[in-house]
Amino acid sequence: MELDFYQVDAFADDVFTGNPAAVIPLYEWLSDELMMHIAQENNLSETAFFVRKGEYFELRWFTPEIEIDLCGHATLGSAHVLYHHLEYADPAVVFETKSGRLFVDREGDGYSMDFPAWSCANIQVTERVAAALGARPAELYMGSRDMMAVFESEEQVRALRPDFRQVSALDGLCLICTAPGMDHDFVSRVFVSGDSIPEDPVTGSAHCTLVPYWADRLGKSTFNAYQASTRGGSMRCEYLGDRVKISGNAVTYMTGTIHL
Repeated sequence: MELDFYQVDAFADDVFTGNPAAVIPLYEWLSDELMMHIAQENNLSETAFFVRKGEYFELRWFTPEIEIDLCGHATLGSAHVLYHHLEYADPAVVFETKSGRLFVDREGDGYSMDFPAWSCANIQVTERVAAALGARPAELYMGSRDMMAVFESEEQVRALRPDFRQVSALDGLCLICTAPGMDHDFVSRVFVSGDSIPEDPVTGSAHCTLVPYWADRLGKSTFNAYQASTRGGSMRCEYLGDRVKISGNAVTYMTGTIHL
């Protein structure tokens, strides 16, 4: 068996920035075990697989450890592969996923993703969180999937040097850290439970939580956001009540063939 393989840097204008994702188009689904093996072999934060079903595409995402329910950068990467490599011509892509239907539109040279908005509840800042991050956030929130720590300044977020063993022991899949930005409306970093992805370079799904929070705090609905990882990545976001729009660019780094 041979499978086409694409590696895309998402939320990036140039290679070596943004978040790399593997994208593998399929004609029919492989076994979960085989897709997990492929994701482990790729050893990227996400490997996306999609299968066309008439007018929409079924889309699934795997880390090297688990299948997850929502991933932004690998969704953007999948749309990029469809438009740039597979001659997809419709103005929008519809993906059927574990988080419902997701929509991706062409937006100039980039893409705009329509994702769910996730609410979160204010909780007490705990010593476990402060110890894991090596710094005490001003506020702490818990959502349905992720925890979010809010700091007072961008410098504090950039200076974080977390203990990843302690981060993995916290509740939630991701620990989102955010603060007002100097050149952007807000900045963030995202630390992930598990050994394979200690810090995710640019996390589209985290903005399902970030955008509603900052919309309420800043009293506005459109944002320029930056994820301040080593690779870094910019995105444009809009709050639509029960949905968020997350927009960014993508570039192809590598194409190839998987031999099984």
